[in-house]
Order: sequence, then structure tokens, then C-alpha cells
Amino acid sequence: MNQKMSKFAHITKVHPCYNEKLHDKIGRIHLPVAPKCNIACRFCKRSLGDESLCEERPGVAHHILKPADVEDYLNDLLKKMDNIKVIGIAGPGDSLFNKETFETLEILQEKFPEMIRCLSTNGLLLPKYAKRLADLGVKTVTTTVNAVDPKIQAQICDWIYYEGKVLKGEEGAKVLIENQIEGVKKAYEYDLAVKINTVLIPEINGEHIVEVAKTFKDYAFVQNIIPLIPMYKMENLRRPTCDEISGVRDNSEEFMTQFRACQQCRADAAGLLHQKNHIEQEKGKNLDIYDLKHFSH
Repeated sequence: MNQKMSKFAHITKVHPCYNEKLHDKIGRIHLPVAPKCNIACRFCKRSLGDESLCEERPGVAHHILKPADVEDYLNDLLKKMDNIKVIGIAGPGDSLFNKETFETLEILQEKFPEMIRCLSTNGLLLPKYAKRLADLGVKTVTTTVNAVDPKIQAQICDWIYYEGKVLKGEEGAKVLIENQIEGVKKAYEYDLAVKINTVLIPEINGEHIVEVAKTFKDYAFVQNIIPLIPMYKMENLRRPTCDEISGVRDNSEEFMTQFRACQQCRADAAGLLHQKNHIEQEKGKNLDIYDLKHFSH
């Protein structure tokens, strides 16, 4: 653990999602440039447009930002928020499943090289793109891993889309898990600091999450266990209690450092983590956004 702490000390000094002491000091911006997703999680319902404005959770954004608009948007934002040091891509779909993510990272590398660049992914395509991310100057990767047992994962994710095929149930779950493990290992080899996000679903993976920590302990820097937000196909399941969350974190901490201050941010969040700012359409400005058909799975 000490070796990993030393290896990524430069990240923990500046990234509020890797150091909870920075929440009121350093801001971040999520660029919602990645609308499409390649897996179907049963708890995930993405929202776009005005219907998203009252929601504070991953998978929602007021609009999809085109890479061509990124530079102007950031220049304007940085004039208003001088505390932003981190620029991330967190969907609202899967970052690595959208070519716009890489177009945006190229812009960030050229125009905003001083900023820490990060992204979030489900990890299905991480083995393929880990090196490319490193070459584009990405420093941190958050990978959502909810199970390392295909039987459990199949209860959380209905299907995956991989190499031109839709793989359902345990078949898809097995491929997803294998790629997540391989991808995180590759990311570590390329000096990317990896945070494992794990959604705690008491009835499904509550007793299993410690196995996720065991599996990734040698390659991931930190684990972030977050509570299920009951919705979509899991709307009838319950949200874990505070005691349950603390207990699972305590058990997993034996194997991996635990991050305990996640805000479950929107895909277009901006500013300090405790603030609820996000990208909104400017009055009188016709933003060039994607057709809603591109927002589905």
C-alpha cells in the first residue's frame, strides 16, 4: 500500500476525488461529451435535458457537449472558477465507447496541459485503450466494478455490447469482469492511478464487495463504495443503510484504501465537490447537441 501511495502522491495532492481533504479547496469539471454506453446496468437510467436539472447523480447531464465547443466552454468557465485543477470525462455514457472522448482529450492535451485529466469507465474497453489514455496525458481512471463473480454481476448488468455482439447474462458478465481486471492491470502498468467505484446493492453484492477489494488490491489505488440509488429496474430494491455502507467499507479497507466522501456527481458537474453547479444551456444560445437517439444504450 505504501508503494502505491508514494507512486501516486502527485495525484493525491491535487485531485479531490482521491483526497477528501481537498473538497473545499480544489474544483473539477466533468465534460459530458460521451453519451453512448456499451453495457446495460439495471440501476442506471440516464437523463438528458431539462428533466435532469433536479437530479444529482451520475448518468445525467443538461446537454451533450461537442468536442468543438470544449475549448470555449472551458476558457469561459476557468475565468469564473479559478479553483478548478481537474478536468474529467464521466459520461453520461461510457467514456471509452465514444470517439468524442478521445477527440476531447486531444484538445485538453494541447490547450490545457496544466490540468489533471481523468475519466470514468465501466472498464470493458480499458485493455484496448489504457496505453492511449496514458499517451494522451490522462492521470487517473475511475473504473466501476460491482462484482468479480459472473453470477452476481449478471444480476446487476443485463447485457454488454462487445466486438459487435450483444452478450447477455453470465456470458456477458464474465467478459466484462475479465476485461475490467486486465484493464486495471494495464492502467497500473502505464502509471494511471485507478479508483474502483463499487455500487453497494445490499440484496445482491453486499457480502461480495470485499472480494472486489481483494481482486484489485495490487493495482488500484483506492476503492469508492457508493450506495445504490434505487431506480430503473432496481427501483424496488432498498438503499443501503449508513451502518451497512460503513461495515462494507471497513471490511474492504483491510485490502484497499477506502474513499468515504463521494458526492455521486453528475456527468456535467463543475466547481467544488460540495457545490451543485453544472453545465446549463445559456439563454438565447442555440447549443449544438446530439439528437436524443444517440443517448440510448
